Amino acid sequence: MKQTANLVTAPIAPTLLLFALPTLGASMLQSANGSIDAAWVGRLLGENALAATTNGNLIMFLLTSFVFGFGMASTILIGQAVGRGRMGAAKEVLGTAIGTFLPVALAIAVLGWWLAPDMLALLNTGPEIAPLARAFLRVTFLAMPGILMQTMLMMALRGAGDSITPLLFMALAVVLDVVLNPVFILGLGPAPAMGIGGSAFAMAIANYTSLAAMLAYLYLRGHPLCLRGAELWLLIPARSVLVLMLRKGLPMGMQMIVVSSSMLAMMRLVNREGVDTTAAFGAIQQIWTYVQMPAMALGAAVSAMAAQNIGN
Repeated sequence: MKQTANLVTAPIAPTLLLFALPTLGASMLQSANGSIDAAWVGRLLGENALAATTNGNLIMFLLTSFVFGFGMASTILIGQAVGRGRMGAAKEVLGTAIGTFLPVALAIAVLGWWLAPDMLALLNTGPEIAPLARAFLRVTFLAMPGILMQTMLMMALRGAGDSITPLLFMALAVVLDVVLNPVFILGLGPAPAMGIGGSAFAMAIANYTSLAAMLAYLYLRGHPLCLRGAELWLLIPARSVLVLMLRKGLPMGMQMIVVSSSMLAMMRLVNREGVDTTAAFGAIQQIWTYVQMPAMALGAAVSAMAAQNIGN
């Protein structure tokens, strides 16, 4: 399997389509994480638990949106470096991205665990679902470092022209999530019965396993972006690269935060109407996530192709 794709010399239309389709598939699978949790929770635990996951998933979307902007910045910068044939510069961008946002992701997990009750209070989460939402959200925060780093790495790979690897390992995460959800919700076999927290725990295991498997695969296949030996020093953020990433990524990240913040404001209003309304809103929100996917996937493909051509 080809590790990277040159998006400069190939015909535009077919190359863009072939690159965008795996990106679309991976994006839909990534959204399926939340849908799978909602489906299992609603089926096994009822509408109160489903409403609780709605509150938790929207907060997770806000945090993922923050990283999205900087992931897109790394896509652009890596694409430009690949277009110029400078894999060393591409590795420097990847190292700076990981070295900067891994500590941020860990801090989000720790702070999120402690601040989960306050976040839910800001959303007007009803007292009948607040304990369920708190249990789900706290475990979800423990999964955030794996989810955010996997998102960052997948976007970097797309910048190098590789849209197949993200698709494969996002599919692995979804399969594991489907299988493990009932195991940890109900306590099947030796697993403990964790209720709604088990759904988030299954998502955490699925995403950390997928991330570890993807890293192992990339190193075993000798992917050009892999950092080895002395290159591991690139994980110490380079100031010039970080400034460039912030300059490009901050506006994109803020744009996504504005969108997700408006959804949180809507969630605050919906929660006032009771559990049934919250659960219904969550179900519709899952559908809306998939509706916007084709445009986002095409945009990501265009960004990677344009970056490589600009770099060239």
